[in-house]
Amino acid sequence: MSYDSLLEQTQQALREVLPETIEVTDIELEGPHIVLYTKHLEAFLSGGDYLRQIAQRLRRRVLVRSDPATLIDPKEAERSIRELIPAEAEISALFFEPETGEVTIEAANPGAAIGRQGAVLNELKKRIGWVPTVQRTPPIPSKTVEEVRIHLRHHFEERRTFLKKVGVRIARDRLPEKIWARNTALGGYREVGRSAHLLTTQNSKVLIDCGIDPGSDRTPFFNAPELLPLDSLDAVVVTHAHLDHCGLIPVLLKYGYHGPVYCTAPTRDLMTLMLLDAIKVTNQEARKGLYDSSHVRELVNRTVPLRWGETTDIAPDMRLTLHNAGHILGSSMAHFHLGDGDYNLAYSGDIKFERSWLFNPAANRFPRLETLILESTYGGYRDVQPPRQQATEELCAFASKVVSRSGKLVVPVFAVGRSQEVMLVLEEKMREGKIPRVPVYLDGMIFEATAIHTAYPEYLNSALRTQIFQQGDNPFLSDVFHRVDSAQMRYDILDAKEPCIVLATSGMMSGGPVMEYFRAWAPEERNGILFVGYQADGTFGRRLQRGLGEATFMDSGRPISVGVRLEVATIEGFSGHSDRVQLMNYIASVDPRPSRVILNHGEESKALDLATSLHKRFNLESRVPYNLEAVRLI
Repeated sequence: MSYDSLLEQTQQALREVLPETIEVTDIELEGPHIVLYTKHLEAFLSGGDYLRQIAQRLRRRVLVRSDPATLIDPKEAERSIRELIPAEAEISALFFEPETGEVTIEAANPGAAIGRQGAVLNELKKRIGWVPTVQRTPPIPSKTVEEVRIHLRHHFEERRTFLKKVGVRIARDRLPEKIWARNTALGGYREVGRSAHLLTTQNSKVLIDCGIDPGSDRTPFFNAPELLPLDSLDAVVVTHAHLDHCGLIPVLLKYGYHGPVYCTAPTRDLMTLMLLDAIKVTNQEARKGLYDSSHVRELVNRTVPLRWGETTDIAPDMRLTLHNAGHILGSSMAHFHLGDGDYNLAYSGDIKFERSWLFNPAANRFPRLETLILESTYGGYRDVQPPRQQATEELCAFASKVVSRSGKLVVPVFAVGRSQEVMLVLEEKMREGKIPRVPVYLDGMIFEATAIHTAYPEYLNSALRTQIFQQGDNPFLSDVFHRVDSAQMRYDILDAKEPCIVLATSGMMSGGPVMEYFRAWAPEERNGILFVGYQADGTFGRRLQRGLGEATFMDSGRPISVGVRLEVATIEGFSGHSDRVQLMNYIASVDPRPSRVILNHGEESKALDLATSLHKRFNLESRVPYNLEAVRLI
């Protein structure tokens, strides 16, 4: 459908649904949304289900805003907002956007600001004309969340122009022939790292993830002819914020991609944090980076945040719906609806099919599903992890053992996901007296990533949400945790005589502050190091797991050897990835069950083993492509 056709169809829907007394003064495309401007907002909203009827006819999401000429003065609107919204909402800030007629309300208690079934917001719309949206004030101040929100407000007009262009591109005409589709493996197949998939039809091209390889300098296959030129891409979809899935997206923008990036809002914020930190690490190591901070800011401008379960047109023949993946905050499975019901497929990203300390299990219900592209990190027949409760007990036992002998324990963690889970366990078990109460230091991006978690409680599991926001007990604010905010503080911890626990990045020991703790504490047998996350081949963490006896570090340009005598332990049960049993159970329970499973994100032997088992047990077509191999879907 072309832009003119969509405009004509919208006008026809308005004529069919709206009474003559309600005038729509303008119609705009804003990314995947149709925006209607009216001088009669109160009548539009109080007249029944006008908006729903229009959206059903157009099969698109429709937004309605006041005509700018009808907006009351912002100062008067602010008085009305503060009068109508109850004090328990704890409004922290108001931001007015005259160009769209929207006002953003930051509140500590968004539920009170919204009201039951949106009653408070609906009354506000009628009274002030401005369309209010509510954002949660982060319980722990997050520099990243604040800067992202400020950046988007300052670049609003630029972003609005960009979204109009996206909307026109989505509305372009399709080619008339019957749809075909294929998936091209651009990275992360028969390996872990540099995840990248290209979904292509005769009308559209969408890239799903674009990550780095944590164990080397390898990138996805940017030279694949199907991918070029980059501006021929309709969209980029990011499943989650780990760098092996998003670490090279700024490179796409640097070399010619000008389109949208779709993900959840917490993924956007965490991705911003991770990418900026990667630049910092690169500079500290005196290496030349592949992108700079300007490309990360541009990425924020081009991100279109989606909620789980929200279906959105992203190309002339593709609709995208994100679903919970259970892996890290905001992590998503990407479900694509192709054509007019011609085909449905989903990319799992990284999934966890088990309720964890932080998240609910990965979603396993879809309207339709013919092909599933599934991770296989722990797909080998021996890859069976202990349940979360057993992992918790093992962590308690190891931490208690190290601390009780006056040792220091360092836990290499990814800033996002595993660090917050370990924090929850340590806080609870120290409070219960099952681990001696010692300082727990957070070094690297962990504290900032934790603050972002508290800004998006709707993405946490229900028990944790209740504990934090209804019972008023936020375990992340416990006085047992201490943020390492300077090099001097780190030196003091390294030299201290008292036992302590340190959570530090990076999770695979490929750099970061964890290496300083390891170097200082490795020669002492009373100390310990505990791995709670996946260690890829080629990383320092994997070498330690395999029994590395001596490590070499550079000191003032000279190599220094350090004996590894501290106790090394690994607990698999805290992984954010599904193990072999969970992957098999996921396929057994997914509804509807796909007829084809394509495996990626796993070492070759594990992916092949899982593919064989899936075929034998479920009689599925199961495939393990090579990188640069294309699989025809329809």
